[in-house]
Amino acid sequence: MRKFLVVLDDSRECLNAMRFAAMRAAHTGGGVTILSVIAPEEFNHWIGVGEIMRAEARERIQAHFDVFAKWMRDKQGVDPELVIREGEAVAEIMAQINEDPEIGVLVLGAGSDKAGPGPLVSQMTRSSGDLSVPVTIVPGELSKERLEAIT
Repeated sequence: MRKFLVVLDDSRECLNAMRFAAMRAAHTGGGVTILSVIAPEEFNHWIGVGEIMRAEARERIQAHFDVFAKWMRDKQGVDPELVIREGEAVAEIMAQINEDPEIGVLVLGAGSDKAGPGPLVSQMTRSSGDLSVPVTIVPGELSKERLEAIT
């Protein structure tokens, strides 16, 4: 089964990327893998404090995933899987793609403010020549209706 890999982060544009991945998966009989990457600098503290912070980050990610997963199951009939990795975002995305041969498309959400599409989209487009899958960049300002029409 072909899976759409979508990155879960705290950005506003993440929502449209999730919607796009779920709708495309529903229309093509595919699946969705939601990847969240915990940056290593979040845990540069004493060992005990770092472990508590790591557990809190995982709980926060799980809570966000649960919301998206419920919507995907209820509205799109897609049961996503969650993968949490620790490290630098681009390296972990590339590793996930390389480790899961069913991933067929990477879906990213692009910001629409004056700062540009966002650091992840900028970094991934620079690394896109090394990817083994195509990248779909979903504009963050795209309406839900337009997303439904496109997918």
